Amino acid sequence: MSASINLRDGLLAALSKLPGVREFHVHVLVSAPRKSTSLYPYARPRPKAYLHDVVVLCSEQENPDAPRVLVTAIEANVFHIPATSSVVLYVSKVDSTGQSKGKAPTATLVRALLAYYADPATRPVGAEYLWIQLFARAQGQYLFPNSSEFSGKQPLTDAKLCSWWKRVLTQTIADVEARAADKTKAKAFYILPGYDQAEAEDLIRVASAAAAPLKTGITWGYTHPYSQENIPLPCPRDTDGENLGTYIPWFDDDPKSRFLDEIALITTTTEGIKSPTKKRPRTESHSDVSSSKRPDSDKSTRSDKEDKPMGELRKVSVDEFWERMSFRQECVAGAVTGFFSVIFSPASTGNSKGDAARSTVSPLAPRPGQVAPQILKRVMTSLLTGVEFSTREKSIRSTETVESAIKGLCEGIASAPASIQPVIVKNHSGRKTPERERTPPPTLLVPPSTPPRHTGKAAVSEVSPNPFPDPVTSLDTYLSYIYGSAAVSMPVADEGSKSVVHVAPVTVLTARRKKKRGD
Repeated sequence: MSASINLRDGLLAALSKLPGVREFHVHVLVSAPRKSTSLYPYARPRPKAYLHDVVVLCSEQENPDAPRVLVTAIEANVFHIPATSSVVLYVSKVDSTGQSKGKAPTATLVRALLAYYADPATRPVGAEYLWIQLFARAQGQYLFPNSSEFSGKQPLTDAKLCSWWKRVLTQTIADVEARAADKTKAKAFYILPGYDQAEAEDLIRVASAAAAPLKTGITWGYTHPYSQENIPLPCPRDTDGENLGTYIPWFDDDPKSRFLDEIALITTTTEGIKSPTKKRPRTESHSDVSSSKRPDSDKSTRSDKEDKPMGELRKVSVDEFWERMSFRQECVAGAVTGFFSVIFSPASTGNSKGDAARSTVSPLAPRPGQVAPQILKRVMTSLLTGVEFSTREKSIRSTETVESAIKGLCEGIASAPASIQPVIVKNHSGRKTPERERTPPPTLLVPPSTPPRHTGKAAVSEVSPNPFPDPVTSLDTYLSYIYGSAAVSMPVADEGSKSVVHVAPVTVLTARRKKKRGD
């Protein structure tokens, strides 16, 4: 691949190799980078990280006269940490509608997306190391509302989903090594909480029995990736000692994150583990006024205490963390779940010169084809709350709604009128009173997500303003970077076109039943 290829073109090139006679329509939304401190919230000090989101939507069309229907959606978050020259790519959600008329493009799109960031020649961020991380948990639907009600959708079971991810990541490593073996190398890790290595390998083997075996020679380590010392961790180490918050990244809707929050909020006393006590609401008093006049030494002492990791983060090792993860209800509730990590690093130390040259550009500078984060949020809100995919007809209408919204937002056309609309305000008595809308329209809200962490501290502004304005999209941006199509004309071989194997006729012998003599 050329270094100038964009993500959309890379995905279309991969789709063009699929069998069948159909046309794929792809929309690729990549938000402009912004500052973020959510990846390592308990590290001291917090590393500077820059986040951009990626959403891929793929629809399928049987022929030029047929309507389009969405078949695959991918949501991912990409964090760039310049201090360690690392990129963390978290695959948040992958979903399909079950509406594809041929081989589903989901695995092909995931492989192409991951390979685009893993290959140093196409990686859009100037970093030496790429960490791909994901959590596999089987559900009926992730991104397409009510798609689990469609009879043609057959979601993978828990063990088969883990096997599918392990297979897709193995194929991704093979793809990258085939075209960049002299530039990058990969290490793969996975853990199925609650199972030892022998049990996990047996589960994967049974779940993938129907698939053709892969002959790649890639070895997976059945452990977490945070104890190895050959590749630096994305977060710089704490100079004051061990801190679990510098090892475990925090992702939205991830069991690791919830467990990390609990460890950070517990306190240990002589009587054992104790939950943090609730504080009284602060009231204005003479003591409050006098406290503002304390000397600077007291303020520095208080700030030093706040800088220390919370809870048991210094006492729980990373190995103990993963051992205790096996007993979490989310991981042992009867379903098989899996944590997967793949690390791509330079094949030799001499391959980092190009990355150093590219790092002179500000990591906050928008790249061609990127959109404002607000546009991506509005598209996801429309997908998650405004449409459904329970039937073929509804899926067709929903596809037209979502794809029209993307094009309209890129052209500067609002997806819904901005006029003030009455809303229903509910009170405890059950009565409803129509009032005028004083907040932005519902289409501007962010999609549903996990509630923020409860750290017990008042919310403060974590990042400074972005010096670069949000990119302005246009129809040219839409046609050059966001939307594209790929026509496939590779008919699937029929049974009659396969090579005929002459087999000797087989004579089937049947036993004749002896008749009984009549009395």
